Amino acid sequence: MTAPRSQARSTARLAAVQALYQQHMEGTALTKLLDEFHQHRLGQEIEDDQYADAEVDFFDDIVSGVDARREEIDALLVSRLAEGWTLARLDKTMLQILRAGSYELLARADVPTASAISEYVDVAKAFFDDREAKFVNGVLDAVAGETRP
Repeated sequence: MTAPRSQARSTARLAAVQALYQQHMEGTALTKLLDEFHQHRLGQEIEDDQYADAEVDFFDDIVSGVDARREEIDALLVSRLAEGWTLARLDKTMLQILRAGSYELLARADVPTASAISEYVDVAKAFFDDREAKFVNGVLDAVAGETRP
């Protein structure tokens, strides 16, 4: 049984953040990274844990899009952070959540603004407390104000 589209997209977003984190930490080449997630993560069973089905094309677009537009996305994020803050000061997982969310707001006009923001707030809640989730909401809301007037 396949997951409903919204669930499959939520799973794809979470997996994309994990893939971007792995790429950031290990410098894994994009094609190798995508292949690894296709073969071993998305919809697979690992150590008795069943990974939910993800919308693979959506996952690929987020990961590839962030990779291709990283400088543009990072510039957008830096301009939305409080004075004195840099991307290097952000938690590495937080940075990938913000990059993925910003990419969606920039490049995925098919995804409603409120949906993109709330989905990444939910991803943030998987890793962080409410304070950080509110931070994601604030930054992505500011990015949306710039990218989707």
